[in-house]
Amino acid sequence: MKKPVFTGAAVAIVTPFTASGDVNYDEFKKIIDHQIEHGTDAIVIVGTTGESSAMTLKEHAEVVDFGCSYIAGRVPVVAGAGSNDTAAAIELTREAAASGADAVLSVTPYYNKTTQRGLIAHFEAIADCSDCPVILYNVPSRTGLSIAAETYAALSKHPNINGAKEASGNFSLLAEAMHLCGDEMNFWSGNDDQIVPLMAMGGKGVISVLSNVAPAETHKLTQLCFEGKYEEARRMQLDYLPLINALFCEVNPIPVKKAMEILGWKVGDLRLPLVGVTEEHEALLRRELERMGCKI
Repeated sequence: MKKPVFTGAAVAIVTPFTASGDVNYDEFKKIIDHQIEHGTDAIVIVGTTGESSAMTLKEHAEVVDFGCSYIAGRVPVVAGAGSNDTAAAIELTREAAASGADAVLSVTPYYNKTTQRGLIAHFEAIADCSDCPVILYNVPSRTGLSIAAETYAALSKHPNINGAKEASGNFSLLAEAMHLCGDEMNFWSGNDDQIVPLMAMGGKGVISVLSNVAPAETHKLTQLCFEGKYEEARRMQLDYLPLINALFCEVNPIPVKKAMEILGWKVGDLRLPLVGVTEEHEALLRRELERMGCKI
């Protein structure tokens, strides 16, 4: 049985930038502290929400190193370290391990994609390069490639592959994967609108965009599931659904960075090719944040 890297709600944290476009480390500290103070169970740095795809490898490694040093063991740190270039993913994984990350998050290769045999070779090469636990990331809506249940089963045999962030939305796939893997693969929801159903099937929690604006509430939702209070968790999941939908009204992390700005965080501009939300969507975000009582 593999002990999960974390249980509960991990925030897929945004990366704040200065007016000149550099990482705003002073604001990053405040955001990290706010998350920890409000119950976030783990922090995922420079994932999709952290705009990793718009960072150089050097900058990426520097942000991970800073995050690990500043968080200093208060909660587990999961470092985004995926790439469609296996060699680059290995480099990022080794650097994250050297910085003290508790795990890395490794997305399926995008654009060039690969076969299921290629996925096994790719992820095993990454898992072989260090002792840092690997969390796979299955998000076919972004990559055009999904991990098959049989591939999950094969990868679950590797001692360094701890689990998967499942954002396929395919519960038939998830059920088959859980059946084949047993206790050798932990699963976390990669979709905020599916936390409760995934945890009802045995999932260990969520890697969450919602947590950026509602850390205490997202943590509470996962705890209700752990306590078996599924009726209360169901109501909470559905109550937050309009806000969750608003946070994905445009491509992530466009809406959540605007939401953070609305709440008063100095997150700065997005990096191109991402651009700010429309006025209509900004108004939607303001309404839903106010409705749910979100604040710093």
